[in-house]
Amino acid sequence: MPTLSEAQIANILTPFLPSPPPGILPKLSTYLELLLKWNARTNLTAIRDPEEIVRRHFGESLFAGLHLSSEATTLLDFGSGAGFPGLPIAILRPEIAVTLAESQNKKSTFLREAVRTLDLKVEIWAARAESMPQGLHFHTVTLRAVDNMAAALAAAAPRASSDLLLLAGIPPTPPPGFTFQKSIPIPTTESSMLLRGTRN
Repeated sequence: MPTLSEAQIANILTPFLPSPPPGILPKLSTYLELLLKWNARTNLTAIRDPEEIVRRHFGESLFAGLHLSSEATTLLDFGSGAGFPGLPIAILRPEIAVTLAESQNKKSTFLREAVRTLDLKVEIWAARAESMPQGLHFHTVTLRAVDNMAAALAAAAPRASSDLLLLAGIPPTPPPGFTFQKSIPIPTTESSMLLRGTRN
């Protein structure tokens, strides 16, 4: 199965992550290889082209990771899918305790395998994030490519003690108690932006 060299990955990521930290490229390369292998037999992502996976999934996720608050110590990736943006953020910011919430069994199984293979200290919540214990909160909750952003925001907001970080197309209305900061355009795309919501 065709994959990409670390140098090719670094080149594609330049607009998103101009100076990759030491040790990040081997992990991203392994993650890409694993994703391509699994995606060939079970549909984890509609994007099949390795370069496009690096650009759209890895690049946008790492760009989001660069814009996290310096105070972020815990992060919930709400509806993580194949791990975006949560897994690239965990690779970029290993000091953050990341939890990936994904209710689809085939995707949560892949996430467990990815976390094990990449040797990351990441928790998997293999159920709907709404079913988490009532008092469980995270500094930041990330959302990306969800079908119904308004409903997802309403469910995600109570989990965020400080920030919401959205990778979105059309800016949604902020949930009660949050204010969106100025949107940040995501490199190489005209349709996606990064939105950070902070608690009032």
